[in-house]
Amino acid sequence: MVDSKGDTPARPDDVAAARHLVESYGRLRAELGKVIVGQRGVLEELLVAMLSRGHCILEGVPGLAKTLLISTVARTMDLSFSRIQFTPDLMPSDITGTEVIEEDKRSGGKSMRFVEGPIFANVILADEINRTPPKTQSALLEAMQERQVSAGGVTRIVPEPFFVLATQNPIEQEGTYPLPEAQLDRFMFKILVDYPSAQEEMDIVRLTTGSTAAVIDRVMDAEGLLSMQETVRRVPCSDHVIGYAMALARTSRPRRGDAPKFVEDYVAWGAGPRASQQLVLAGKARALIHGRHCVSTDDIRAVAPPVLRHRIITSFNAEADGVTSDQVVRLLLDHVPRDASETIDDSLARRVFAAPGSS
Repeated sequence: MVDSKGDTPARPDDVAAARHLVESYGRLRAELGKVIVGQRGVLEELLVAMLSRGHCILEGVPGLAKTLLISTVARTMDLSFSRIQFTPDLMPSDITGTEVIEEDKRSGGKSMRFVEGPIFANVILADEINRTPPKTQSALLEAMQERQVSAGGVTRIVPEPFFVLATQNPIEQEGTYPLPEAQLDRFMFKILVDYPSAQEEMDIVRLTTGSTAAVIDRVMDAEGLLSMQETVRRVPCSDHVIGYAMALARTSRPRRGDAPKFVEDYVAWGAGPRASQQLVLAGKARALIHGRHCVSTDDIRAVAPPVLRHRIITSFNAEADGVTSDQVVRLLLDHVPRDASETIDDSLARRVFAAPGSS
């Protein structure tokens, strides 16, 4: 890792890795476009989160291809995929796995054998995650944070890369179990999936009612994705941009004395330090896929809604006035100033992503 002063020498393959990431991102978008019509913002946010090693919640009404999107992403990256349909009777062991008694037919002896659950895959589709009680929802927590599962007194490592991509339906709330705040905070992004435009819907109907099925090509594999995640980590970020990300998170917290009035009026609990970390990481990934080698405040602003919307808990006053967490995020973006004299340290970017022999 390169420090803020660039004292650690850059690896000679950094610029090639950054270029390869941009090319792979373009190919991913092209392959996904064979199956997923429109949803450009959703696709970008999902891929940014995966490049940043983050988990996502996708929220939208039924029929918007959330499940298809996630399974297609796994296919294009050649990742193992598990779908877990969350229901009220789902148990934690149905996700993590369980020990079974196995009999040796030759000796007649019996032993315990652990049968891995669906969580032991690269991409976990947690479909309608709010349909199951918190006890079962929490079965994902250790795997999401620690990349491991404890069962039967033994800790088992989940495969890398590892992503939990959950979906939930915002319109049917009867019989659902809202995710606890501790689990929501483990998700890097909450992505809102909206209705397609009229032209996009026409394309969807034409694509899905014909006799020709789209052929999806593999763009990368697990090792390639892990390498790209490491490249994202090496993108430099100035203290000014880190400070801006921190300011967005810290300003969202009420009862601090210096919080703006709209935060005091409408926010019960603000975003924690993990939000600052996720803003910077997502900003690094976004900068790279747009062909830039260091992070600007524009990158932080672009990723602020999916990072903050599920971490800002609105108050009863907000509910009474019809104020949502997304509206609070927009107010934060208007309220927190960006330094007008902001400059990106191009010399640091060149040192980090310098080709061999370049100046």
